[in-house]
Amino acid sequence: MTWALLLLSFTLVNLAINAFEVSYDSRAITIDGKRKVLFSGSIHYPRSTAEMWPSLINKAKEGGLDVIETYVFWNAHEPQPRQYDFSGNLDLVKFIKTIQKEGLYAMLRIGPYVCAEWNYGGFPVWLHNMPNMEFRTNNTAYMNEMQTFTTLIVDKMRHENLFASQGGPIILAQIENEYGNIMSEYGENGKQYVQWCAQLAESYKIGVPWVMCQQSDAPDPIINTCNGWYCDQFSPNSKSKPKMWTENWTGWFKNWGGPIPHRTARDVAYAVARFFQYGGTFQNYYMYHGGTNFGRTSGGPYITTSYDYDAPLDEYGNKNQPKWGHLKQLHELLKSMEDVLTQGTTNHTDYGNLLTATVYNYSGKSACFLGNANSSNDATIMFQSTQYIVPAWSVSILPNCVNEVYNTAKINAQTSIMVMKDNKSDNEEEPHSTLNWQWMHEPHVQMKDGQVLGSVSRKAAQLLDQKVVTNDTSDYLWYITSVDISENDPIWSKIRVSTNGHVLHVFVNGAQAGYQYGQNGKYSFTYEAKIKLKKGTNEISLLSGTVGLPNYGAHFSNVSVGVCGPVQLVALQNNTEVVKDITNNTWNYKVGLHGEIVKLYCPENNKGWNTNGLPTNRVFVWYKTLFKSPKGTDPVVVDLKGLKKGQAWVNGNNIGRYWTRYLADDNGCTATCNYRGPYSSDKCITKCGRPTQRWYHVPRSFLRQDNQNTLVLFEEFGGHPNEVKFATVMVEKICANSYEGNVLELSCREEQVISKIKFASFGVPEGECGSFKKSQCESPNALSILSKSCLGKQSCSVQVSQRMLGPTGCRMPQNQNKLAIEAVCESIAKKY
Repeated sequence: MTWALLLLSFTLVNLAINAFEVSYDSRAITIDGKRKVLFSGSIHYPRSTAEMWPSLINKAKEGGLDVIETYVFWNAHEPQPRQYDFSGNLDLVKFIKTIQKEGLYAMLRIGPYVCAEWNYGGFPVWLHNMPNMEFRTNNTAYMNEMQTFTTLIVDKMRHENLFASQGGPIILAQIENEYGNIMSEYGENGKQYVQWCAQLAESYKIGVPWVMCQQSDAPDPIINTCNGWYCDQFSPNSKSKPKMWTENWTGWFKNWGGPIPHRTARDVAYAVARFFQYGGTFQNYYMYHGGTNFGRTSGGPYITTSYDYDAPLDEYGNKNQPKWGHLKQLHELLKSMEDVLTQGTTNHTDYGNLLTATVYNYSGKSACFLGNANSSNDATIMFQSTQYIVPAWSVSILPNCVNEVYNTAKINAQTSIMVMKDNKSDNEEEPHSTLNWQWMHEPHVQMKDGQVLGSVSRKAAQLLDQKVVTNDTSDYLWYITSVDISENDPIWSKIRVSTNGHVLHVFVNGAQAGYQYGQNGKYSFTYEAKIKLKKGTNEISLLSGTVGLPNYGAHFSNVSVGVCGPVQLVALQNNTEVVKDITNNTWNYKVGLHGEIVKLYCPENNKGWNTNGLPTNRVFVWYKTLFKSPKGTDPVVVDLKGLKKGQAWVNGNNIGRYWTRYLADDNGCTATCNYRGPYSSDKCITKCGRPTQRWYHVPRSFLRQDNQNTLVLFEEFGGHPNEVKFATVMVEKICANSYEGNVLELSCREEQVISKIKFASFGVPEGECGSFKKSQCESPNALSILSKSCLGKQSCSVQVSQRMLGPTGCRMPQNQNKLAIEAVCESIAKKY
């Protein structure tokens, strides 16, 4: 036997040893024949950086997850036909291998339609521009392209031995995405398409199950799954399939001009516990880390750059407490009940008034859930000869059917209060001096002597769909034409333009007549501006700007964007409008801004910048400055207060669109949030009347080691950069209100320690974080014990019990005392 054959033999044997079998039955996903309780979380690799992945995945593992789920983003990987990009934060193989290195499983949702509030739902725009194309239906052109890309991804994973059948971490794959929500719009072709998708998936023989979410008619053996706020009442379409929840929405996305949505830790935990109470065994959080829509990747339109999603890990990768900790405790408890939940017999009892009990029995063991779905009334239940109080809208879990170990409404995890701390100078007392700005105008004039300046992409005697012309290479498209005015013409005093937006700027003879943008999520509007035309040839230039392409709904790919017409000149004669329609003029099309074309955002582009007479409140200005990297390892953000709308680059990396001038409506926000009752995205909203997003994430990996960092801004609406500043995101203080009988874990961020305990009381303290109050009944020892255990440490654990912190002298029922604590976190370098 040759050495090559010996090596091949060894490799095949090694793979066979490492490979494991993933399948399913009516109760659960099975791994090597064992039914599993699996907790998964969505982390999208392009919404963070490769440098962030290990920390994110490690914190997910620490939080009790077994699986990391991600979509695959077609338009990011194939921006032009057969031109692929898997570099940087698009390195899908590296991401999956990072998951594997942490010892976790992976779920690959190939789609390749993703929705995800991602630009164009993940489809490359060139796909739309192909002949005879119709997306997501029984269309040969589309199916050929979908199969080509899906095959590319499957082959790439297979080549790297990343499927579980090869010893890799991928235990589940998904084809299509939420198609059942819109399938009826496609009739019989839609049904045939679903069948084709299932056959395509199975043809790859990857050795792991495939799923289709929101697809009640998913063909066998494809597993149909649930997405939504609550999936406890979901049932798969076959008794042979397990009950799976592929998207438990931990929060919601943000829209420009909208308030900030929150979903409480109590409500998320309630939804999870209900799902497992009623037989679920696989649950995925969408999102576990939302991250950032860098560049022009946000869809919608009008989706913000931040995709924080109120997830257990925030946009920057910090633990969003108490959500992260409250769910971690739930995961640990349910995992400890795995055998009973996946193999036991089940008995449900309905007590009326939305009060239920579920008992699982297996091999002499039992586990019980007491659920109260009433949104206002706490319930007292006599269960197996013991009385229990179950708060409204909560689930109590009794892993031995006797002792309540967890209730979804009782939070025993810390709350972290995060702050944006200004970047300081070397003496740590004064902020850095005002940033020194350079600037450059973006030219308005598009014609000279009747000729269009610069490169014309296309010329047509009609108005064209913006995405057809730009191929999504820029947010901006110029529509340029000329109008000849004779002595006999009326005095055209207005121009009227109908557009499918999302932003429209009107220029006449190089001067801006005005601009408008769609509001309240509307795509289309008609804009009128006063104009003054001269005799002879006049330049009419319309700049259309998109803010993310549509990403959801039947036929969303066919929604036109840009100037759709009519375009009219309007005169008023004898109180009657006279209209000159120029819709079918010859239009010249220029893609993008001059600054984009010459790459003004690149740090090395130093020619032509002005240093004197900084213009402010003027449209179409590029700004540039140098800044130092903030010290430490805390996440970095830039405050773009004072600016209005545009895009920002750090060292040539596009950190996203900004729109700090777009304020949320003044109405709808509340000072407090009642977690009880069904959640929706307009419940528990904050920051009414304020910018939807003011702070923008600058990943540490975008910064230079030599501190010579370049920030470039394109300001579209006319703001000023005088208030721009950099900051780091850190924990300012931590609070907790933990019930007796629990272990309270307290922690600051890395490079921080607990420097001061501002409040500590064990007994029956009152109030909330920042306004705790002592009662007449408390332990005199709590503060000194906590100080000894926690001061000067990055983290500490405290047993909340009378034995550790007492005595309190309170006559309270068992486990009804609480520990309230408020502590301060400070930098190690500063304090110690």
